[in-house]
Amino acid sequence: MTARPRIVVAGGGFAGLEAAFMARMRLHDNVDITVVSDHERFLFKPNTTYIPFGAEPDHLFIDLDKPLKRRNIAFIKGQVVDVDPGAQTLVLADRTRVPYDFLVLATGASMRPEEIPGLTEHAAQIFTVDAMLDLRRRLDKVLIRAEAGRRSDVLFVVPPNNKCSGPLYEIVFMLETWLRRHGVRDQVNITYSTYERSFIQAFGPRLHQVVASEFAERGIEGHTEEVVERIRAGEARFEGGVTRSFDDLISFPPYVAAVHYPALPSDERGFITTDLPSREVVGYPGVYAPGDAGDFPVKQAFLAFLEADSTAEHVAARVQDRQPAGGFDPVSMCVMEMFDKATFAQVPLRLTGDPLRPVEVRPDADGEYKVGVSPLWRLGKKLLGVYLPMRFRAGEPFHAGVGWTLMDVGLKGMTGVLTT
Repeated sequence: MTARPRIVVAGGGFAGLEAAFMARMRLHDNVDITVVSDHERFLFKPNTTYIPFGAEPDHLFIDLDKPLKRRNIAFIKGQVVDVDPGAQTLVLADRTRVPYDFLVLATGASMRPEEIPGLTEHAAQIFTVDAMLDLRRRLDKVLIRAEAGRRSDVLFVVPPNNKCSGPLYEIVFMLETWLRRHGVRDQVNITYSTYERSFIQAFGPRLHQVVASEFAERGIEGHTEEVVERIRAGEARFEGGVTRSFDDLISFPPYVAAVHYPALPSDERGFITTDLPSREVVGYPGVYAPGDAGDFPVKQAFLAFLEADSTAEHVAARVQDRQPAGGFDPVSMCVMEMFDKATFAQVPLRLTGDPLRPVEVRPDADGEYKVGVSPLWRLGKKLLGVYLPMRFRAGEPFHAGVGWTLMDVGLKGMTGVLTT
């Protein structure tokens, strides 16, 4: 370790920025911190689900220049391609090498729709801003057809190896409400098909019950344990010979790691093998992989924050020669927008070792497993959409300070009244 430790953070998303800001808050000016990213703006991805229904994406971006300078964090624009653990350098596409004492690999996940033949050609997808804008154009055409009295079949599909399909559930509910408000709901058949054993499988039986009940109430046909094999024009084919026709297909493709690091241990999809509490890469002290780049099975913003906080704490403990105060405790929180109401869930998770069901609700969760449905939870999502950008614009971590204390008190108050 150099006299003034160098912390290099690869990635400018949720996990990367949270780790950088939290490390600066914990270690002050006793370390040098550098963020490396191929994007100069941060995207608040959870709210991209509003784009297909008319929201403009510009307000979802935060320029990184001011908050990074405010916290004396250097920035290098470049595409990360590998790491050289022996030389302790991060390798960029232009062959630049960035030396580090501690390395945080928060380069996230990407989509691989080509795993399902025909998905790229025939389905709208939802991972990027461009994909959401394309979906807006498609849904506008659905509305035009419906207003002209022409019926449509809209099919939603979650294929295997999707690591968190929550946003697709949001969009199906938002679509149903949107069509109803336009007075054309009866012109559109909506079907939802997932490979999961239950709806939102990772988050347990209570979320499944909420989704199943909402599907029934809204006239959405829902199917579980359907593994899509192939997409053709107007038809999706599933294992066992089941076929479903569609006029429009909307899918959340399989996940893969955005960057594959040949020098580091990873699973077959490129997600880096880590120690659960610290998010440290197995066999590589001082190298960490919080968020979607690591091997925790659920890819979700709130969990990425928790992983990044644990990473920052473990790095700070190493720098300060002390024991870390705790580690990553996977308790997810999410708000699922429906336009007329929203669902909140707090879900304590644990690993199972079963590749078909890699996480489950902790059996001892007791009162910590909370689910609630209310129009008031829409306010909760809007508050989070204001709070997080405000923190990052100030160069401050999500889980810290007076702001988080107030937000936490508010969430606890709402969960006490609006969940079971």
